[in-house]
Amino acid sequence: MLWHGALPSHQQLEKTRLHLISCRVLPESVRRVLEKLDPDQDMMSVLRTAVSACRPSQEWPPTVEDAMMFTAMLPTVIAYRWALQSGRAPIEPDPELSHVANYLYMLTGKRPDPAIARALEAYMVITMEHGLNASTFAARVVTSTRSDMASALCAALGAMKGPLHGGAPLEVRVMLEQIGATEHAEPWLRRELEAGRRLMGFGHRVYKTRDPRAVALRSVVESLQFGDPSFDLAVQVEDLAIRLLEEYKPGRHLYTNVEYWAAAILGAVGIPNTLFTASFSASVRRVDGAHPGTGGEQSLDPTSI
Repeated sequence: MLWHGALPSHQQLEKTRLHLISCRVLPESVRRVLEKLDPDQDMMSVLRTAVSACRPSQEWPPTVEDAMMFTAMLPTVIAYRWALQSGRAPIEPDPELSHVANYLYMLTGKRPDPAIARALEAYMVITMEHGLNASTFAARVVTSTRSDMASALCAALGAMKGPLHGGAPLEVRVMLEQIGATEHAEPWLRRELEAGRRLMGFGHRVYKTRDPRAVALRSVVESLQFGDPSFDLAVQVEDLAIRLLEEYKPGRHLYTNVEYWAAAILGAVGIPNTLFTASFSASVRRVDGAHPGTGGEQSLDPTSI
């Protein structure tokens, strides 16, 4: 829908699915680059390097095929590089698995529980399209010059790397780990508020009510009945923090934002903390600027916003 402006027919959906599966396999040139990078290179820098090394087309306007290639390739890049950093042999993609389930499989070597894959899938769907955020803005600046899609994506990844954008869920995860258990939540939260420090994952520059993405993620998690202690802690901390924020900052209307539940989901499904921002970046991103109403056209015009 984001690429074409309309939901696909069953035939188009199957064609897209098969094309994405074929693009999961990394070109040999990209593999060599990933193997030669400094072992301590952070994953976001690795993603930028891999995007530059994959040699997409230079035609204008950018094509949907290039967008599909990057969408399919980025999770493989993360998992391939993570295996190398962990001293393991990289795992090849499994064509029988969905986009998200395959990502988890390549990271862990095990086929994920359907509920775990569904939770991460819900998160990645919700992060696909959310207006003109920092990374989308950076990409659109580049595409407005009629540069290629790889250059625009590298700009988006550079913006995403910042702790005030893609790095925010990691800060929430650290907060939940420091709280540790529900009985520690209230004294920990009161201490932070009384010291004038921010509670990570609460408040939003735009939303002065509940972030609808956070509401949706919590709903998905509760419907899946994970039974994971970290989710139980996240629920308790959310409810308590909202009450305390109203007590300490009356009238500010500070509620949970999407980063809060993103952190809870990424941690519970087993994504390592160091891969939070990269996993956020592996969602399908509407950085191209295409707008609804383009129908079935096969090109993306980043200037027609």
